[in-house]
Amino acid sequence: MATTDKKAEGGIVETIKTVVYALLIAGVFRTLFFQPFWIPSGSMKDTLLVGDFLFVNKMAYGYSQYSCPFSLCPINGRLFGSEPERGDVVVFRHPVNGSDFIKRLIGLPGDTIQMVNGVLHINGEAVKLEADGTFAEPFAKQGPVGYYPRCSNSPVGEGGTCEKEKWTETLPNGVRHSILNVGNGFGDNTKVFAVPEGQYFFMGDNRDNSEDSRYAQVSGGVGFVPAEYLIGRADRVMFSSAGRSLFFFWTWRPDRFFKAVE
Repeated sequence: MATTDKKAEGGIVETIKTVVYALLIAGVFRTLFFQPFWIPSGSMKDTLLVGDFLFVNKMAYGYSQYSCPFSLCPINGRLFGSEPERGDVVVFRHPVNGSDFIKRLIGLPGDTIQMVNGVLHINGEAVKLEADGTFAEPFAKQGPVGYYPRCSNSPVGEGGTCEKEKWTETLPNGVRHSILNVGNGFGDNTKVFAVPEGQYFFMGDNRDNSEDSRYAQVSGGVGFVPAEYLIGRADRVMFSSAGRSLFFFWTWRPDRFFKAVE
């Protein structure tokens, strides 16, 4: 009996050690290399859709306090830091509410940014815009929160076709990406934002449905984002679920497997 009890105890200890080692390895992988991220909202349509699942490249910009879970990294500033490029799709920590956000990097330190009649101006120059047809999706609840999309052809009944104008925007460094327009709103005409040193200006590609740097932090927006709040760059969608959960495999979108983020 004693021998059997010792074997049972030994098996339990080995199981605990295996679980602990697995958690440590997963923690190191998540902290140093890639962090999983699931898109919860439509602010980055149609580049990223609600339900897209991706890994964030944490090596892209180096490491900061916010690279660790619960912001526990004992790092002042950035370690092995490198500068992000205009047009990168970046995951960062919201400077006020502590949530992880994903937006496109529009303004670098020293830039001036302004929206004029829905057209982005960088350092006083309007970016190039090309009409690219219409983005259409069902008017239905999306993702775990169950938000309805905004439509330029409102009102739209449940299950109807929700449309938005689609444009291709070209940034000064040649990065081309898709943006969506619903209508005229506050974010289409703004003051001139002067991006401070060591900080960045972000916007969502779904321009009329994005809490971003156009809106002050005190009003729930993002405002300018300090460099140490950058977590990593989104490079590729691994898979995508159109349902309420990523585990609903029958709702996965086969055309988005391993899709590059542009």
